Amino acid sequence: MNHLVIYAHPNTASFNHAVLDAYTHELAAAGHDVRIRNLYAIRFDPVILQSDYDMINRGTPPDDIRREQEHIDWAGIMTFIFPIFWAGMPAILKGYIEKVFALGFAYVFEGDRPRGILKGRKAVIINTTGGALNYYQKSHMLESIRQTIDGGVFRFCGIQVLEHKFFIGVPMSTPAERTLMLDEVRTVARELPA
Repeated sequence: MNHLVIYAHPNTASFNHAVLDAYTHELAAAGHDVRIRNLYAIRFDPVILQSDYDMINRGTPPDDIRREQEHIDWAGIMTFIFPIFWAGMPAILKGYIEKVFALGFAYVFEGDRPRGILKGRKAVIINTTGGALNYYQKSHMLESIRQTIDGGVFRFCGIQVLEHKFFIGVPMSTPAERTLMLDEVRTVARELPA
């Protein structure tokens, strides 16, 4: 299976980076073809300009957008690995979604209703949080994040979300707990369709 991993964390020594390494090594070991798009490493520009909209509307997106769309076209499964910042995606990933999941590529309008056109593609989402589990439980924040990201982005575009995994309170976790989290990451990768 062609597997695209879109990664958004600025710190190469972060637990998110350990997740990326564990996940992609397990995918490769299972025989998947893997491409990684580390948005910080490639210096992806998350700011969408009017000129970008104009080019997208003409059917000729700018090179940076077209290149990322070609990666998505190649992929059967996409995995998004990122920390939860302010109840959502890091700005670089939000900008990636705004630019790359464009009208005519990820969705179209039929009359006044949108229709996702990335059907057949699947997604896995792996998030880390800095907050404690009791906060997320009391505030129902995880459900809100799932509704916004799984529904408002991926299902909106016709993508089936296979798994949305949260690792809660990473800064407060012990090394043993982090080892168990990475084992869960490897299990997710191993259980994906070939």
